[in-house]
Amino acid sequence: MLGFPFELDDFQKDACKCIENGESVVVCAPTGAGKTVIAEFAIQLAIEHDERIFYTTPLKALSNQKFFDFGRKYGTERVGLLTGDTSINRNAQIVVMTTEVFRNMLYCTNFGSISDNMQKVRYVVLDEVHYMNDEQRGTVWEESIIYCPTDVQIIALSATVANADQLTDWINTVHSKTTLINTDFRPVPLRYYYFDSSQPDTLLPLLSPGGGLNKKIKPEKRNYKRGPRGRAQQKSHVREVVRNLYEKDMLPAIYFTFSRKKCDEQMEKCESLGLVTPEEQKRIKEIIDEYIADNPFLYNNKHIEYLLQGVASHHAGLLPAWKLLVEKLFQEGLIKVVFATETLAAGINMPARSTVISSISKRTDNGHRMLTPSEFLQMSGRAGRRGMDEVGYVTIVGTPYQSPQEVADLVLSKANPLESRFSPSYSMVLNLLQRFTEEEAKELILKSFGYFSANTRLSGLLTEQQENNDKIKAVSDFKCWCKLTNEDLLEYNKIRESYVQNRRIAKTIRRQEKGKHRPLSEEALKFEEFVKGQLNKMHSYNCDTCKLYKKHMKSLDLIKRYEKIGQRLEKEIDNQRDIYWNKFVSHQKVLERYGYLKDNFPTEKGKTCSQIRSENELFLSEIMLSGILDELTPAELASVICSVTTEDVRNEMYSHLPLSKNVRKTLNKIKDIRRKLDKIQTEYHIEDNMYINSYYSALIELWVAGEDWEEIINQAGDVGEGDIVRCFKRVVDVLRQFTTIDNVPESLVYTAREAIDKISREPIDID
Repeated sequence: MLGFPFELDDFQKDACKCIENGESVVVCAPTGAGKTVIAEFAIQLAIEHDERIFYTTPLKALSNQKFFDFGRKYGTERVGLLTGDTSINRNAQIVVMTTEVFRNMLYCTNFGSISDNMQKVRYVVLDEVHYMNDEQRGTVWEESIIYCPTDVQIIALSATVANADQLTDWINTVHSKTTLINTDFRPVPLRYYYFDSSQPDTLLPLLSPGGGLNKKIKPEKRNYKRGPRGRAQQKSHVREVVRNLYEKDMLPAIYFTFSRKKCDEQMEKCESLGLVTPEEQKRIKEIIDEYIADNPFLYNNKHIEYLLQGVASHHAGLLPAWKLLVEKLFQEGLIKVVFATETLAAGINMPARSTVISSISKRTDNGHRMLTPSEFLQMSGRAGRRGMDEVGYVTIVGTPYQSPQEVADLVLSKANPLESRFSPSYSMVLNLLQRFTEEEAKELILKSFGYFSANTRLSGLLTEQQENNDKIKAVSDFKCWCKLTNEDLLEYNKIRESYVQNRRIAKTIRRQEKGKHRPLSEEALKFEEFVKGQLNKMHSYNCDTCKLYKKHMKSLDLIKRYEKIGQRLEKEIDNQRDIYWNKFVSHQKVLERYGYLKDNFPTEKGKTCSQIRSENELFLSEIMLSGILDELTPAELASVICSVTTEDVRNEMYSHLPLSKNVRKTLNKIKDIRRKLDKIQTEYHIEDNMYINSYYSALIELWVAGEDWEEIINQAGDVGEGDIVRCFKRVVDVLRQFTTIDNVPESLVYTAREAIDKISREPIDID
């Protein structure tokens, strides 16, 4: 194989042969198995044949890392980078980008035509393709695969998933010949341990030699201590866990915790464990001093003292530049334990001998839930450094909220299947109808993985339907000893019901006439004769004396009931099977109502909206085209855009910082726009989010006005610096769109550019 100084594993060889033969591949392998080697093989082929390759990742941080890695390996002149706010050497042979950028290229918006964008591109690597499971962003991967030109080979790299074969079949169907390379091989095998607080001086093997739960492990008892304000808190055992890892030579470790606050608290608890030597401490200080010289805004960072002790925290609330420093120190083996949230499991190069998982449950917006097998595999898979460790270690910390058996069951579970998150949006509708007819657009929508895997997605409903059909069949198999049909029984029952009703009427007439001392009239006598005739007709049916009559009738009633259930299920299955097209049509109708589509083609307003990338493109387009932003200053514009792009529900609360008068007036007008759109979206059963969250708005107004970062942090209160940076970057992303899309007033373009310049200073412009 081309240029590798080591022998490739069998699955790597197989994948490389497929790529060399012109096939697309889906490579499904455990975290740390060496999937990147396959992408590097394609890079070398592209260089050798003077072709181009796109390498896409789900995270900007991962794109930045790959950009620097490939630059070192293949030469900076050969490598480019495209993310939401960065464009470096975009026509390079190797271009690293986020998957969203690649999808937007295929839509031909903001990036030129597909023929220009994809010129000489032979390969597209979709790294971490299991992100298709992501609730909010998963649709991007499906769209990228559907719209990718068929002469481009797709190299899809995925962590272990249960239905990799189904994903491969789908890509085969919508793109080109694709081969699945599936392996459970791990170059560095894992050993699982359990921390039992009743035995704090050791780590117990989680599994017995036979593969079951180690019987020496005891369930955790509730062990509370009094925290701040007298609140009861479960006692932390983080020091004992880390001390055990240190004594057993199992460091460095990533310690996964599902709370930013706990990451910081646990780091503080381990400060005095003495995990680094004086020489290592000296080297850490040298690296920190060099780094802070280039990034002076980190000078007073309160976490510096912990880095010097070989421990660090890593989560979204920290500055991106600080996290880069932590990653650098960890990669050099100087940080011994990094306390991180699960986002660190998403492919960033942080090699560790051990991973620690603090709990197998986590809090979500919908309450606590257990980790999925795939989440657990992703985190545990970070353990074991290829070429450095013979074994990787995974330690699960016992808590009172999980039984040891539940932990063992999770460890032994297979990965979850990929589920489609495909969801038509206003932008998707406009972009498709700009390029295709409605029928062609429908064909593309029906190419989605969700539609392809509908039988799997609908398995619950289909099972219910089958069970209902079985019940109908069982009830319909009633055997009549007289060989009468259900129709005969219904005919008899009709006569019987009529006879019973008429007999009651005849008796009533006779009783009334007798009370009036009058003989029955001729009509009444004739009616009685008719009733007797009905009785005789009843007697002529064997059903009249059959002991199984009631049972037979009950079976017919059940058939009716099951048939009604069947009709409901059929309707629900049809609706769910066509859910993507139904959503497309709903968005289409709203766009028509607002004048963004006419005769199934985008109007000028529609073309503008088609180029927007946000949570709800129509909402942002209506705000922009309404004219309410045109007279704002750069600081006011940034503040307003901050409100409509902030989706952090944790901070959807009242800010103690006042908003300026113009911002308040503009937000009130935006509330009217949202109210109208919300009413129409409800009419068409659309649930696309529209945010007006002004928590960070006053902060960005101060920042654009020239306030320094330290004062921004002082004013922000308990909000993490990383949250503020991420929020400000999102504002820059939307403002940058204002400068590139069609039909934006020149004055607004100018104000947006000025706002971008004033926002983009340290530390906001540091990745």
